[in-house]
Amino acid sequence: MKLLSDAAEYGLRAAVWLGRQRGQTRKVREIAEGTKAPPGYLIKVLQSLAKAGILSAQRGTLGGFTLERDPAQLTVLEVINAIDPVERISTCPLESHGADLCPMHRQIDEAMARIEESFASVTVADLLTPPGGSSSTCLALSGAGRVDLRIEKN
Repeated sequence: MKLLSDAAEYGLRAAVWLGRQRGQTRKVREIAEGTKAPPGYLIKVLQSLAKAGILSAQRGTLGGFTLERDPAQLTVLEVINAIDPVERISTCPLESHGADLCPMHRQIDEAMARIEESFASVTVADLLTPPGGSSSTCLALSGAGRVDLRIEKN
């Protein structure tokens, strides 16, 4: 099971990458190269982040995207919810249970609540410097070429 959609992961990568470029406007192609995301798909993600007020977008030859929010005040949950919100279970899919959640769906919803709390407790600033204090990226390429976000908070 995949916890985050590709769009949400690309959005997180972009927010972290732009957090390192604080105050600078960057073109989609630069962001795509820096985050290993496909530019055609990334533009839609960046537009969602701009619509949410997380990024600002400028048109024209000097245009691009800039992180508008302070990385220390911007949570991972806010970035995710701007693109592909975490879904909670509000009613049991079995009609016989009505608005009450059955034990299984209650457990799933409680797990989603803990995931939401975890994402809400981590800021983009927390992801700017990976564990160990090195200035290298918090985005680590795995052997398969996939980019995974490592979210750890000390």
